Amino acid sequence: MIISPICELLGIRYPLFQGGMAHISDGHLAAAVSNAGGLGIISAMSADKNYVKEQIDIARSETDRPFGVNVMLMSPHADDVAQLLVDEKIPVITTGAGNPERFMPMWKEAGIHVIPVVGSVSMARLVERQGASAVIAEGGESGGHVGDVTTMALVPQVCSAVSIPVLAAGGIADGRGAAAAFMLGAVGIQIGTRFLVAEECSVHPNYKKKVLKATDISTIVTGKRLGHPVRSIKTPFSREYAQLEYSPISDDDLEAKAVGALRLAAKEGDEKKGCFLAGQIAGMISKEQPAKEIVEEIMQEAESLLNGAQKWVK
Repeated sequence: MIISPICELLGIRYPLFQGGMAHISDGHLAAAVSNAGGLGIISAMSADKNYVKEQIDIARSETDRPFGVNVMLMSPHADDVAQLLVDEKIPVITTGAGNPERFMPMWKEAGIHVIPVVGSVSMARLVERQGASAVIAEGGESGGHVGDVTTMALVPQVCSAVSIPVLAAGGIADGRGAAAAFMLGAVGIQIGTRFLVAEECSVHPNYKKKVLKATDISTIVTGKRLGHPVRSIKTPFSREYAQLEYSPISDDDLEAKAVGALRLAAKEGDEKKGCFLAGQIAGMISKEQPAKEIVEEIMQEAESLLNGAQKWVK
């Protein structure tokens, strides 16, 4: 069994987080991953505190194990959600889309482990100084909002730059990716795309079908013109958006084109107007499985590979 500092810190069996995916990572999926021994995470996305409270209640009704909440710091409801998580005594918060500095004192005083998602060494150092318990170094292979540095290059540099635990994310969907992350210096992994096809994931069936049909070149990055690049599966929407980035359209109109596109994909399965976020690793995913099976399969394969790594040393 893989012994990791992150497991002892958070009280989980496996050093595996489920990513906080907007309109996807709800209380049911988070509970399923936590029950499997990992850390399930609810996405607060841009929702208000009532929605987040509802999902927390769902997760608590389905698991007695630790789970976390991902806070999108650019959300208009971030302040209310931040306070709600203190009131609800949530043990772990992951953050994205911004700097968590203004919430750090409140969260740390409440005894919450804050684990920001970072895409650069400088951001990892910054949140360490602010009091982060760990960081998730996410490479550009991931789905959703992405940075420029790949996981293979980012993780070891972050591990060398900070003294807090580092988890790896981006391009990880099986035990091979997990084992590679540990060899790069990470103490755990965060996985999003593979959980899109977990049986407990409530995403629209059309979304799951697109992930299962994906190949290694099925994704595209759009939004670089606006400074917020996003990786998604190639669809009529994403191809049109990519073309518009090089057209005379104004930035405001371009940004407006994407409003609601993820919800259309996740909730309605709209294959023309929806934005189906997924990482480059989607091409390796071949079937729908229970979350417990996904978690155990990944960790068992990683353990076997790490145990066998010594055969290469003569």
